Parts: sequence; structure tokens; C-alpha cells
Amino acid sequence: MAKATLVIMAAGIGSRFGGGIKQLEPVGPNGEIIMDYSIYDAMEAGFDKVVFVIRKDLEEDFKEVIGNRIEKIVDVAYAFQEKTDIPEPYKTNYADRVKPWGTGQAILCCKDVVHEPFLVINADDYYGKEAYVEAFQHLIKAQKESDKVQISMVGFVLGNTLSENGGVTRGICMVDENKILTDVVETSNIIKTETGAAVQTEGGEIPVDVNSLVSMNMWGLTPDFFDILDTGFVTFLNENADNYMKAEYLLPTIVGGLLRREAAEVTVLQSNDKWFGVTYKEDKDYVVASVRSLIEAGVYPDKLFG
Repeated sequence: MAKATLVIMAAGIGSRFGGGIKQLEPVGPNGEIIMDYSIYDAMEAGFDKVVFVIRKDLEEDFKEVIGNRIEKIVDVAYAFQEKTDIPEPYKTNYADRVKPWGTGQAILCCKDVVHEPFLVINADDYYGKEAYVEAFQHLIKAQKESDKVQISMVGFVLGNTLSENGGVTRGICMVDENKILTDVVETSNIIKTETGAAVQTEGGEIPVDVNSLVSMNMWGLTPDFFDILDTGFVTFLNENADNYMKAEYLLPTIVGGLLRREAAEVTVLQSNDKWFGVTYKEDKDYVVASVRSLIEAGVYPDKLFG
């Protein structure tokens, strides 16, 4: 039986969410959090292991809210992302850095616990069932012979990923006729408008195609990607000596760099499900209502893991 792992990035500080740990906010009728629905969908699609990337100081709360429950139904491992998980001399030179180094570092922290193809997701995003089915089927397919690293990405329709409560940042994808990614343009402050979507700038609104495919940080990767991250992280730390307090080692940027060097091929899989997530505190009521309507439509049982 082909194996694949779900990696959930949950080390974020949740600063826009009033300082609370937004990934652990209940949204389901029996105290379920968004991650519960993600794990349920992933297991249904065929994933048989879950790796949580968390900060060490969150471990106790995290296990109490979700970890201890989930390890009863699926194989669970932890990877800890800390700002100090960097090689010397950076550890000493960059010691006053406040938070971890971004999604690229989060994945790198998994290298000792992930040995099979894996799917990366954000802890506070609901992606829908279709995304996991598409991702799993692609991950377990035989890799094609190529000198380029093979990556997959689940793309979502922009209009299905907007917040009612403010601007969002999305990676708008350019895709060729073979569903291969040619570019990702990280675009900030995309808002919902009466006619669709627009980027809000100081000079006004610039319309964006609401049917564009966007990246929601749902990446299909293989263990050989850890070597790329390892080498790239040292380069990143060197290049950001003047900006080490704020610089982030981000997956979309890393993949974009590989694309420009023609070192990677990214297959774009498409989900037409509606995404939702807790970007702003005000999003929570909408998420709770969305989960309730999915239960009423029979997509989920009232109690997820009976």
C-alpha cells in the first residue's frame, strides 16, 4: 500500500488573531478545530501519518487540544520549529531574532520524521475534500524520470479564498497548457469587491481575475526536497545578514527560485472547493457557520471521530 504523510504547519504565532493560538480555536459542534477536519479529509483520501510542526512551548497545550486525541486514530509525529534551529555561527549572530524563520524552515524541521512523499498544509486553513484526494493520488504515482525536482501544488480558485473581513495575500499562479506552473506572483491586499476581486493600493483598486488559480501553501513534496531546503537555508541566512530580524524563508519564494533556475517542475492540481480560514478574528463566526452548513449537507458527521 502506497504511503503518504500529512505535514501540518502549526508553529505560527497568530499575531493578527489578538495573540491567542488561533489554530486551536474550536469551530465544530463538539469542540473540533480546523485541523480536525483537515486530518479527517486527509485520512479519507489515503494519508496514514500526520506530522505536526509546532513550537516547543506550545507542546503541552497542543497535545491537550488535539495531539493526544489524534494519535489514537492515526500515526502521529512531532517536529519542533524554533528560531534557534539554525547552524552556527548564525545561531550566535542572530540570537535576538524573535520568531521562527518561516515555512521553509518549518518543513526542514521534519527531515528526521518524514521519509515518504508528503503534503504540506497550514494549520488554520480549511481546504476541502477534493484537494486531499487530488494531492494523495498525485503523490503516490510513480515519479517521472527527470533531472528536475518534482513538486505538486493544489491550486484554488481565487474567488473561493477571499475573506469578508479584509485583504488577503495570495500567490497568483501562471500555469501552462500541461498544468505546469510557470510563475507565482505573491500578491498582497486582495479584497472582495462587488464585481469580483481587486488589489487595494494607495492609488485605488486594481481589478484581479476572480477565476485565477492561487496557491494556499498546499504543496506535495518528496524527501529529496529536504536537501534543497538545507542548502538553500544557509544561502538565505547569508543573504539576509542585514535583515535577519524580519527575513522569512518561505516555501513559495523557494519554489519560485527553483522555477527560475529551471531546477524544479511543479504540477498544479486544481480544487474547486471553497477554502476558508481564520485570518482575522472576525473570520471565526463565518468558519463556524461554514462548518455547520457542511455538516447539515452531510459532508461531515456531527461528531468527527466518534
